[in-house]
Amino acid sequence: MSRLLSRQHLAAVRRSAPFACVSRWLHTPSFATVSPQEVSGSSPAEVQNFVQGSWTASANWNWIVDPLNGDKFIKVAEVQGTEIKSFMESLSKCPKHGLHNPLKAPERYLMYGDISAKAAHMLGQPTVLDFFAKLIQRVSPKSYQQALAEVQVSQKFLENFCGDQVRFLARSFAVPGNHLGQRSNGYRWPYGPVAIITPFNFPLEIPLLQLMGALYMGNKPVLKVDSKVSIVMEQMIRLLHDCGLPAEDMDFINSDGAVMNKLLLEANPKMTLFTGSSRVAEKLAADLKGRVKLEDAGFDWKILGPDVQEVDYVAWVCDQDAYACSGQKCSAQSVLFMHKNWSSSGLLEKMKKLSERRKLEDLTIGPVLTVTTEAMIEHMNNLLKIRGSKVLFGGEPLANHSIPKIYGAMKPTAVFVPLEEILKSGNFELVTKEIFGPFQVVTEYSEDQLELVLEACERMNAHLTAAIVSNDPLFLQDVLGRSVNGTTYAGIRARTTGAPQNHWFGPAGDPRGAGIGTPEAIKLVWSCHREIIYDVGPVPESWALPSAT
Repeated sequence: MSRLLSRQHLAAVRRSAPFACVSRWLHTPSFATVSPQEVSGSSPAEVQNFVQGSWTASANWNWIVDPLNGDKFIKVAEVQGTEIKSFMESLSKCPKHGLHNPLKAPERYLMYGDISAKAAHMLGQPTVLDFFAKLIQRVSPKSYQQALAEVQVSQKFLENFCGDQVRFLARSFAVPGNHLGQRSNGYRWPYGPVAIITPFNFPLEIPLLQLMGALYMGNKPVLKVDSKVSIVMEQMIRLLHDCGLPAEDMDFINSDGAVMNKLLLEANPKMTLFTGSSRVAEKLAADLKGRVKLEDAGFDWKILGPDVQEVDYVAWVCDQDAYACSGQKCSAQSVLFMHKNWSSSGLLEKMKKLSERRKLEDLTIGPVLTVTTEAMIEHMNNLLKIRGSKVLFGGEPLANHSIPKIYGAMKPTAVFVPLEEILKSGNFELVTKEIFGPFQVVTEYSEDQLELVLEACERMNAHLTAAIVSNDPLFLQDVLGRSVNGTTYAGIRARTTGAPQNHWFGPAGDPRGAGIGTPEAIKLVWSCHREIIYDVGPVPESWALPSAT
């Protein structure tokens, strides 16, 4: 089949109104091959790969254990190193100039606007929203409200790129030349074959938004999602196929890290988007010779300014930022710099009480999928060796649960460390070590110690999110002007978490930094600039051969 969209395919996509995709859904989505409520050790689900237009299995099945009880409940067809040939061949079929670009197959921009419209409508159906929210909960346990919000953000993103909005991403510009017939045109150009690697904590939102951004701009992506949660995106790809996504436009691979690394080195995609740990990000950057965009780890800070107000609200936001999704957000509040004026406000006691509301029964606290309980306890004990440090609340494993030991199970925890001690050599690296779980460091500063707070922020290596909680305009101006985090919230309602579809989410201070969700993010990550200078004449009648120069 041609890589370009056929007129017949385009017509079929455009004829099928959004309602046609969902009219037959009364109870179970038609695309679904699993039922979230039924996936269990006694009724395991299977996850397949998708390559060159077909769903395929593998000679190797990797069992995923239920994070709540340890049962083997999902088996994933993980591609082995000897099985990557079909994925390499698929990527090689896409030229460097992409499946479409402003001068080739522009009707595909319209097609993706239509696909987005239908997918947004489908994902907005209550049955489908509930399906994905509950499937997310099964593999990456979080409260229903948190899981549902992830699906709703994904749905709103698709709504944002309906109709003409996809082709608007490829908007070009022209500049007059030096003489008649000359002009320069700037275009947003795809990379062609690309790769996307995404983590476990947002099984739908991160891979879907990056996948669609890559497709919108004319690339052909191979997508790898952490195998622990890849069942969510497998089901979403089936939904997209129902909405008209051409089968040959993307591939979906399940594998371990070593096999994916081998595929990247041998298939040589022209750009790879990686979301995950800093350690893996740096390895990929070296292996792929810089052809990467990264949204890696975030040790995210929050500064409470001198103006104390709305204490109940600020305490609630601090609790949400640090402990929602059991702290497994790259934007989670890692360290809280609290102006001494807040000490007498009761803030810490309110935060403690809010943290104690969280319980495993409703998944407002739950399994930590990448850090064991022992590792979190060890980190806490190392912090407690610092002079003046103490546990503010938490500090204990969860009780009465069946979470397997390969995962973590920890009460929401806060450890106080004096500011002067944080900045000492040896302590700083320990304090600013990211613990991807329900764990934060709290410290206090006085009016004349703001410089020390800003020094700490300057010395951190990760610059993803930050919050400056104050309505003092001069304080905000000072801190904002001397910080760098790519997604910074400012004002009394400021938070560190939140990656909605309506604003940029990504780090700053790194030329490899990737964004997500907005037109600016899509253009930055999934296209490059190309300039074409037209010079068609006429050659002036008075032109004569000049002297050699």
